[in-house]
Formats: sequence, structure tokens, C-alpha cells
Amino acid sequence: MTLQARLDAFKADFLAGKPPYKAPADIHPIMARATAELIASGQAGRALKAGDKAPSFTLNDPDGKPVSSAELLAQGPLILSFYRGVWCPYCNMELQALQETLPAFRAAGANLVAISPQTAPNSRKSMRNNNLEFPILSDTHNDVAAAFGLRFALPDYLVELYKMLKNDLPAFNGDGSWTLPMPARYVIARDGTILYAEINPDYTHRPEPEDMLHVLPSA
Repeated sequence: MTLQARLDAFKADFLAGKPPYKAPADIHPIMARATAELIASGQAGRALKAGDKAPSFTLNDPDGKPVSSAELLAQGPLILSFYRGVWCPYCNMELQALQETLPAFRAAGANLVAISPQTAPNSRKSMRNNNLEFPILSDTHNDVAAAFGLRFALPDYLVELYKMLKNDLPAFNGDGSWTLPMPARYVIARDGTILYAEINPDYTHRPEPEDMLHVLPSA
């Protein structure tokens, strides 16, 4: 089953209120409104795209060790996945699909890292729960996401909904800004050029991991 098929099946169960995804029916239009407004903002079209130069960064892994994009690119092409957090089931399914494709990425000489605003303990939990063999780096305040054009602020009505659902982003992220990255994937060549970019303001839609493989031989 493809990643998107898995996401669609989860979304259908969630909208139908099937256990264990029972949620008040009135939350769905609110979430849909927020997604529609983010799409309409055009922000995804302003994010970095193929042909642009990727900004360099250094972020800590879940053990507090600094990880430099320059050091990773010295080893080969770099795959980045911007991850909203341990609380997002769609993001976790994506991480699982990336893990399944990790041997093919490594065979092509590429490194894979996920970037998330969440705290190190939550990243360790994400890695453990999803059986990941690649790191989730902590992007405090979504600064790296902002450099890629991905950071956005949740509208007030969505903040209130998240609070009602006990989805406390300030606690997850150690940051009170109520910002998130749009889900995005990048392949960056060793010289820093972005070869592949997929940004979708609709967090329920993700590209297949295999979609990146065709650019790696040229990276």
C-alpha cells in the first residue's frame, strides 16, 4: 500500500469517528478551514524550490549532539523531511514510510534527516515509536523551517481548537509561538543546490518516498 493510500485510509476513519480516532465531529470543518486558508495564502509557492540554494544549518540531534548540514553534504546528497511532531499521526506514517525506503536512499549514497520544532525528548519518543534509524533534529522556534519558507503561525481559532484537544504545542516544542512547518521534503546536492522539493500546505497529503530516488544519481 502506498503512503498516500495509508494516509487516506486513516483520514477516512478519523472523519468517520471510528475507534481509536473518536473526535467531536465539529472539529473537522475548523481543521479544513485552516488548511484551505494556508493553501489560499500561497505560502507554499514562495518556499524554496528545486534550483534554489539550500540554507546551511546546525541543529541538535535527540542526544544533544550538533549535526551540521555542511558535514552531511560532505558525505553525499542530503534528504530533508520537515516533521510537525510526535502528536501528528500523518507525520508519523510518513516517517515510517521514509524508514522503509531508507536502504534505497543509503544505497544511493544519501543521508536522511527529519527536522522538527519539537523538544529532544519528543524526538526520542518519535524515533522509538516509529523504529527510526535516522535522526530527528530539533529546530527551535522553527528557524530553519523559516529559512526554507515553511514556517507559519496557526490562526487563533486553530490554537483554541488545539488547546481544547490538549494538543499543547508550546509544551511539545518548548516554544510559545504556536508555529509549525508546512510538511516538506527536499533533496539537496553536495554543492547545496536543491534538486527536489515537495511542499504541501495540506498535511494529509505527502509524496511517496520513492519519488526522490530518481534525482539521487545526479546529486
